[in-house]
Amino acid sequence: MTPSAISQAVRTLEARVGAALFIRTTRSVGLTEAGERFLSRARPAFEELVAAGEVARDLGQRPAGLLRLTVPRAVVPILLEPLIASFCQAFPEVEVEIAANAELVDIAAEGFDAGIRLGQFIAADMVAVRLTPPFPFVVVGSPEYLSRMGRPERIDDLRQHACIRIRRSNGSIAPWSFVNGNKPIEAIVSGPLIAHDFPTMLGAAVEGMGLAQVPEPIAAGPVKAGKLVHVLEQFAPMAPGVFLYYPSRHQVMPKLRAFIDHVKSRADERREGYTPSAQSAKNLRS
Repeated sequence: MTPSAISQAVRTLEARVGAALFIRTTRSVGLTEAGERFLSRARPAFEELVAAGEVARDLGQRPAGLLRLTVPRAVVPILLEPLIASFCQAFPEVEVEIAANAELVDIAAEGFDAGIRLGQFIAADMVAVRLTPPFPFVVVGSPEYLSRMGRPERIDDLRQHACIRIRRSNGSIAPWSFVNGNKPIEAIVSGPLIAHDFPTMLGAAVEGMGLAQVPEPIAAGPVKAGKLVHVLEQFAPMAPGVFLYYPSRHQVMPKLRAFIDHVKSRADERREGYTPSAQSAKNLRS
């Protein structure tokens, strides 16, 4: 800065403060008592501003800090746990916080970096990264329940069955969705239990309380173990899959960029190894 620019800045500061801060002579410049007090009080704040800038700059240059994610509880054990474990191992300077809940939250307003949800529930203005291929919503029941109540062969047969339902975040109870050919169908079902998430529905079905309609990936384990059986497979609707989503491509911090890249690499591996059921493959081809 030129001497004249510095002098103008000093005059502006003194005018704003309302007191002379410097003693000026032709040979030297010193601080007045007001200037000494101003400096002693302003120095810590200035040093904090400098430090704050350095911290923010550091977070903007490398993956570090707290990464907050909002996710449905159902995806934590089957999708997120292995993903988070490998990410934390690859980026030890990033702390990951997972808020598992069924409600759709405003990730910007609630202070989250990103969220994970079924594709149909993600707002159009979000950037979405695919985590899974499309999959069907399947109806399952325990062998004991089906032995007791019979196996439904048509959608209308559900009127005679105990159906475990789910309450949406807006308070409404979701109907069950099906497809008959290319025609979508919604069925109003009834039963003894209303849940707020898919794991609860799945657990109730395993215990023989009734039929449940859930995403195929979360039912795959109990089905393989013989605890649940698919029914009405020919009417299963396809869901677009599970996605990671975040607000903007232009405001991505390195911690989130590292997680996105990690998600993409693991999603590619998962898609290569994913084997849908025969009916799912048929639905995908159609």
